[in-house]
This record gives sequence, structure tokens and C-alpha cells, in this order.
Amino acid sequence: MLFYSAVAVVVLILLVIKTFVVVPQQHAYIKERLGNYSKTLEPGFHFLIPIVDRVAYKHILKEQTIDVPPQVCITRDNVQVEVDGILYLKVLDPVKASYGISDYSFASIQLAQTNMRSEIGKIDLDRTFTERENINEDIIEAVDLASDPWGVKVIRYEIKNIMPPRSVLATMEKQMTAERDKRAEIFHSEGERSATINRSEGDRQEAINMSEGEKQRRINVAEGRARQIELISAATANSIQLVANAIQKPGGSEAVKLRIAEEFIRRFGEVVGKSRTQIVPLGPATIQSTFEGLKGLMSGLQSAPNVKRPGKEG
Repeated sequence: MLFYSAVAVVVLILLVIKTFVVVPQQHAYIKERLGNYSKTLEPGFHFLIPIVDRVAYKHILKEQTIDVPPQVCITRDNVQVEVDGILYLKVLDPVKASYGISDYSFASIQLAQTNMRSEIGKIDLDRTFTERENINEDIIEAVDLASDPWGVKVIRYEIKNIMPPRSVLATMEKQMTAERDKRAEIFHSEGERSATINRSEGDRQEAINMSEGEKQRRINVAEGRARQIELISAATANSIQLVANAIQKPGGSEAVKLRIAEEFIRRFGEVVGKSRTQIVPLGPATIQSTFEGLKGLMSGLQSAPNVKRPGKEG
């Protein structure tokens, strides 16, 4: 009796479980009645007819991340590379996702791998690293177009890794090292060239400045000498004019004679003091003749026209 009671309780519990269904948020359940599509159950509490109704498919309406396994692709220059990626998709129509294809996740992965091989085969190895964005966009477009009948929207695709063979990696590393050395040599030579040009420009400017300075110095010296000669000439002319004017005044001639006699005696005394030989003084006649010569010179100065200063009129 107890056995039958326990069996009845278990059957009742199973019926309750099969009868009442709670659909979580961002989920959709497909209800079938006697094997045919009946209704899409939205989030909430739902009642099923035992044995007649059943939940055939359960779908997540949130964005899903699907890992695309690595695969070997051949580039246009016949280099094998291993490529993997991540596929992001979302179920938009639960009915199509249930009855349009048996497994939309597996189908999306296969479609992404097929298009990946096709896109990689169009470009060279060197471009596979720089064309990742374009490759991703092409794969998204192809997979999204094919998955439209499945009620699935492919949002984006991202390449995770592109791994060439070890031998190709070693060759690429040597190439990059050589390229870096080349750029370093170019930068070094450009720096030396710029430094040489700067030094030559500095030497040239220094030479120009020195020559300009020497030129200006010579001009200044020449102008100073010319000005000195002009001032000396003017002073000499003024002194001569003053002497001539003084001579023309009363007593001027006698003063000149007296001045000349004093200067003669002073100079004669200096000569006598420095000379080691015997000096015989001049006789009166000689002195008188000297004064007569000087008197004639004074008369010539008095009769000459007035002396003009250089550079000035009358």
C-alpha cells in the first residue's frame, strides 16, 4: 500500500513539473503541442497540458559569445597561418532559430571559419596584420547575410590571433631587425648631415660677421684719420692767419725778429751743450744776414693774400 502511495506522489510531482513552467527574463521557450509548434513562451509563469504540451526549445535572447576554434589558412603568398576568433551574435526570432536550422551556433562557427579562409587567401602575409578590421567586417557581412533565415543576428567578429609558422616568425624578426637598423642608420646619417650643414652655416656667418667688422673698423679708422688731417689743416691755417695778422700790426715785425732771435739762441745753446766738437760762434755779419733773410720772408707773408681755411669759402 505504501509503495503505491509513493509511486502516486512521484507521478503527481512529475505532472506538476511538466505542467507549470517559469520562463526567465531574456529567455524564450518554444511550446509544441502533439509535436507541432504551438506558441513562444515569453518570460513569466505558463501552464502546460500534461502529455499534450511540451517545451521543445529553449533560447537565450541575450548577446552570446561563441569561440571560433583555430584553423589553418593559406595566404596569397602561400604561407600557412593559424587564425582563431570570437563571434558575437544574438537570437532575434526564436521560431526561426528552432526550426530554420538544427544548431545555429555550430553553423555560425563553420560559416565564420569558411569566410576566414577565403579572406585570408586574398591577401599576403604582411597585410594580414594590418587588414584585420577589413577582414572582420567582411566576415560579419557574410555570416550575417547567411544567418538571416535562422533568426540570428551576427553583431561582430574579432580575430584573436594570427600565428605564422616558427620559421616564418624567425624570418620576420630578422626582417624587422634589419629594418630597424636601416632606420637607425638613416636617422644617424641625417643627424650628421644636419650637424655638418649647421656647422658650415655657422662658420660662414662667422666669416661674414668678421669681414663686416673689419670693413667697418677700417672705415672708422680712415674717417678718423681724414677728420684728424682736416682738423690739423684747419688749425694750421688758423695759426698762420693769426701770425700774419699779428705781423701786420704795429710792432709785430720787431716782435717776430725778437722771437726768432730767442729761438735761435736757445737752439744754438742746445747744440753747443750736446756737441763734443768746438763750435765757433757766428759773427755779427752772419747774424745780421740771417735777420735780413727773415725780414724778407716776413715781408712776403705780409704781401701775400689772406690764408683761407680748407673746406670754407672767403
